[in-house]
Amino acid sequence: MKIKLHHVNFCSTDVAAMDEFYREVMDMAPEPSLNAVRAAGPGGGPGGGPGGGYSGKVAFVTDGTTQMHLAERDLGVGFRTGQAINPLERGHIAFRTDDIEAFKARLRERGIPFADYGAWAMAGWEQIFFHDPEGNVVEVHQDRTGTSA
Repeated sequence: MKIKLHHVNFCSTDVAAMDEFYREVMDMAPEPSLNAVRAAGPGGGPGGGPGGGYSGKVAFVTDGTTQMHLAERDLGVGFRTGQAINPLERGHIAFRTDDIEAFKARLRERGIPFADYGAWAMAGWEQIFFHDPEGNVVEVHQDRTGTSA
């Protein structure tokens, strides 16, 4: 069985700001297949409420392989669905680049502070960490080992 990352869901009080950040800073594009379903509304996929998907604001973006779902924060989902887990926890998402210096320059140009960990957690992976507009931690790293793993 093969498993690969499909999407990460971040919750926000300002979906539009998150959508702009991931499109402009991270060079992601709108995910056409999910945005078309979203536009269908109730009964057509996400957007219909009970039985029809999530009814809050949401944007879908992709790098062409992996998707991100940027959803309006809703602390009542667990209560309304009767589930013990509300999928609103925070963590970080990692992106790989082939030019970390150029990416650092992009962040500097936009006034986005970052922590430069260098090759700290993974041998050969130069890592930086910064926050998106909602305070989620984002990692960007470059693998200098010459492997693709």
